[in-house]
Amino acid sequence: MRASTPAREEAPARRAERGAAWLRRGVILTAGLYVFVGALQLMKTGAGSLGVLQPGSVLVENAVSTLGLGSLGAVVMLSGSPMAATSLALVAGGEGRGTGLSEIEGFTMVMGSRLGAAFVVLLVAVLYALRAGEGHRRAPVATAVLALAATAVVYVPATALGAALLSRGPFAALDVGFPSAFVDLLDLVYGGITTRAEDLPAAVVFVAGLALLLLAFKLVDLALPHLDDAAVAARPDWLRRKWPMFALGAGIGLVTMSVSVSLSLLVPLVAKNVVRREFILPYIMGANVTTLGDTLLAAFALDSPAAVRVLLAALFAATSVSLAILALAYRPVWTALWGVQTAVTASRTRLALFTSAVLLVPVLALGVGAAVG
Repeated sequence: MRASTPAREEAPARRAERGAAWLRRGVILTAGLYVFVGALQLMKTGAGSLGVLQPGSVLVENAVSTLGLGSLGAVVMLSGSPMAATSLALVAGGEGRGTGLSEIEGFTMVMGSRLGAAFVVLLVAVLYALRAGEGHRRAPVATAVLALAATAVVYVPATALGAALLSRGPFAALDVGFPSAFVDLLDLVYGGITTRAEDLPAAVVFVAGLALLLLAFKLVDLALPHLDDAAVAARPDWLRRKWPMFALGAGIGLVTMSVSVSLSLLVPLVAKNVVRREFILPYIMGANVTTLGDTLLAAFALDSPAAVRVLLAALFAATSVSLAILALAYRPVWTALWGVQTAVTASRTRLALFTSAVLLVPVLALGVGAAVG
């Protein structure tokens, strides 16, 4: 029996609709990348003479204070990517001029932004728990505590490893960047804008660049496909194994380009028993590594060897620590983290103290940096 005419016409109509949707995504993504690179150029221009972010300022006394600044900024923005990109712009803005951030200070600011970005998972978990019925509120909050603790377990030793790398001769001598033709293209596209920006107050230029950077991340987020529970659960046999879960977290972090999004996705997945808390550590580690992908693009777009070295050190250190834990110390680390989340979620008082500590640590880092500096 032949299909009806409306049915035959429906398939081409759906294809046309999907094609139009992908075209819209492509246009939005192109616009987002254009704004992203332009925002970085403006921030680089403003950072070179922005007093509050020059060496000796209370916010950038030393590597300890920039660690706190990166973490606190990520908490306030509920996203680590803008702070990470900001740190690279500050490094690039002062490169060769003795202003802006040093490579070590920019590096610790990047690592701080990764630590602070995980805070949004706790916020999402609390909101999700308030919607859940009695008896179903602990799992989302426990997931967030695990995500925060696991991020710290990776990035605290990775910060020490990356700082050591940046201070060593072979790594410090790396000079990696895009081909000169790409740099010339950047000058052609954005040169007029940055030239005019040099006549404006540095603070205005820097803040305008930061605002455009946030807009760029929003545009890119709109363009990228959104992963739902069904998409993640399409291969349930993966969800119990260490390396497939690491690959899954890395893939979702690469697609979403946001550790806040990729880790927050765990909250509903665990609450609905799609993923068990016992198997999420590798996912968290994978997402924490590949979420630096957009920041690596920022480093190259800034045409700054110093910014590229900072990001490569962050990527190498985070990846090395994550793989070492998964290969050599997975069980003891997981047991310790499970004990932490059990203790923290045992009462509201402990959870409140844990949350307060997460918020106070970057403030204390700023204070310690100022005192030491």
